[in-house]
Amino acid sequence: MNLSFRTTILILILITSCNNPKFNTEKETSQINIILDNWHKDAKKANFDSYFNKISENGFYIGTDKSENWSQKEFKTFCKPYFKKKTTWDFKTIERNIYFSKNKEVVWFNELLDTWMGTCRGSGILEKENNEWKIKQYVLSVTIPNNEIKKVIEIKDNAKAN
Repeated sequence: MNLSFRTTILILILITSCNNPKFNTEKETSQINIILDNWHKDAKKANFDSYFNKISENGFYIGTDKSENWSQKEFKTFCKPYFKKKTTWDFKTIERNIYFSKNKEVVWFNELLDTWMGTCRGSGILEKENNEWKIKQYVLSVTIPNNEIKKVIEIKDNAKAN
């Protein structure tokens, strides 16, 4: 009977472990890439609902201008006229790096983008909400070659003066 009890416990452990699949980093990375690629495509195609459904309700979009630190709701309001007129943006990913938190519920990433502004950098955070990845924060930055930064600082200083 002792052997039977141990066998039963072993079988229960095996069944339980089979019902709790391990986190598959490769699969999740692929899913994150699809979400972000489709998010950029949604902007290009002016798919307003699909674009904003990928951003968490308490998410933020931080743009290139110092005034562009928008909640999801504020960003929707700003974007709505552009999406209605189909005059949105087309960001194509050149390269992307994705990193997972220890608990596998949070992801941060950075990407180089081909845009109308030239090469830009995007970075952000996604978090699982109800078993679905949502963008919690996205930051868009214009890349500036180090040897040209003084010109940019001069332009910014001139803009302050005007």
